[in-house]
Amino acid sequence: STMSTRPASPNDPCIIAAKRTPLCRASRGSLASVPPSTLLSCALDGVLSSVSDASGAPVYFDGSLVQDVCVGNVLAPASGAAMCRMAQLSTRSARGGGLDASVPLRTVNRQCASGLQAVADVCYAIASGSISCGIGAGVESMSFHPMKNIPPPDVDWEAMGPPSAGESPRNEAMDCLIPMGITSDNVCAEYGLDRATLDAYAVRSHARAQAAATSGKFRAEIVPVGDVDCDDGIRAGSTMEGLSKLRPVFTKSGLTTAGNASQMTDGAAAVLIMSRSEANRRGLRILAVFRGFHACGVPPHLMGIGPAVAIPRVLSGYGLAVNDVDVYEINEAFASQATHCIDEIGIRESEATAVNPSGGAIALGHPLGCTGARMVATLVHELHRRR
Repeated sequence: STMSTRPASPNDPCIIAAKRTPLCRASRGSLASVPPSTLLSCALDGVLSSVSDASGAPVYFDGSLVQDVCVGNVLAPASGAAMCRMAQLSTRSARGGGLDASVPLRTVNRQCASGLQAVADVCYAIASGSISCGIGAGVESMSFHPMKNIPPPDVDWEAMGPPSAGESPRNEAMDCLIPMGITSDNVCAEYGLDRATLDAYAVRSHARAQAAATSGKFRAEIVPVGDVDCDDGIRAGSTMEGLSKLRPVFTKSGLTTAGNASQMTDGAAAVLIMSRSEANRRGLRILAVFRGFHACGVPPHLMGIGPAVAIPRVLSGYGLAVNDVDVYEINEAFASQATHCIDEIGIRESEATAVNPSGGAIALGHPLGCTGARMVATLVHELHRRR
């Protein structure tokens, strides 16, 4: 939102730069052979090289100013933290000194919100005064580490007691193993969604993403990986007729198809954050100010509806009404949960309020650990265009 709900503070966490790699289809896209460490390194290089002064002119940024790096990653290999650390140490930004071994790094996993959690963690560290500059990032290579390779967790089911009818701790624990696509169909059944609504949402996502790509809107946020400089999952000719021919993927009578669900994708994103006082002292341009964050839990068999609960709570905490917000970025893991969240929150799109105006994960793809940070990058640049 362009609204300011409180006076400026020296410890306000301010976004100085935000970049992402192209998002490309896993296994068969342009980045399928690129390791996640390279994806993350490109995103980090890109954000360190895109800092500007207050007038908007590019300036050199000293990577040694960064005091912490937090990276969202979901499908981490056994050496996941090492992979991210290697990416950090290989940074050689064009207009910055890179991130050397003195800069600490850690990873975080909050599933699809991992990249967003990484950004929030750095922002809260700055707001508390613990640090004055950090990077929140996210990375996922679903080519190198596909979801199908994840083994089920080791669980002592006997200790949870015998199976029982209705709700029980054991039953709810078992729900954590439900495939995400089935939770999407559960959302459809629980909230009375229909196939046409889901397909129409998917068509809109692709149309908006294609319009954004064609107009050059994404150029401000994308940093190339080698010679790959654009997203490759957008289907320009997506139509209701075409999507209606697709069969349900997860349950025989379900509504979730390959056309109204997000794509498995490779990509990375990074957000450079600094306290307001430090940014002003160095004469740097502030792109946006972090105001708040809220996370909440929902029943595991209805995975994906978290924004419908979290967004109203964070708005309430800062005295904002739904339509006070100019742009919402809501993840499109599935058209089912995105549609439900928009309806439940009560967002009505207009000239003043938009949801995913450049498309979302259905068109762009959903590299799990990256998506939250990617959405921040997309949102920040969209707000600047609207100003």
